[in-house]
Amino acid sequence: MNALVFNCSPVRNGATAEIAHIISSQLSDRYDVKSICIDDYSFSFCKGCRSCHKTAVCTMDDDIGKMMSEFEWADVIVCVSPSYWADIPGQFKSFIDRCTPWCNTHEPHARISGGKRGYTAALRTGPGMKECERIIQSIEHFYGHLEIEPCSSIGLCSVEYREDVSARTDEITEFCNKI
Repeated sequence: MNALVFNCSPVRNGATAEIAHIISSQLSDRYDVKSICIDDYSFSFCKGCRSCHKTAVCTMDDDIGKMMSEFEWADVIVCVSPSYWADIPGQFKSFIDRCTPWCNTHEPHARISGGKRGYTAALRTGPGMKECERIIQSIEHFYGHLEIEPCSSIGLCSVEYREDVSARTDEITEFCNKI
């Protein structure tokens, strides 16, 4: 089985990347794991033209197709997202907007294979869990429209720097045991 670990942060070496690395390492004994970072790809904002509502294809030619190929490859998808002003980063939101051709709210729509399971890891710098819950809700909403089954999530508060992650390894490992 294949697992995709998606660092939804544009920061390749921060706390989110460290959490994604731990998750990838934990899953590697049970899955063929691929890790990607949103910053590895180049794509534009959705223009809102709604052409994809009629054709199930976006008019723009960029890396969105490559990213969706990674989703197609995976049986399990783990999105790891930090909080940017109490929600997902703008780059990740732009990616979600560009997934409209695969969204199940219009016909025709493109589809990825069924039976995929989605997991979410959210982190924030402050102590309150509400921001993590909001991030989890955003990602699970996205999963729902791609017909990926949301299965489990973890919220990690008071994580600002890469160095803060090591104290949370046991929690992350416990989360990985559910995947």
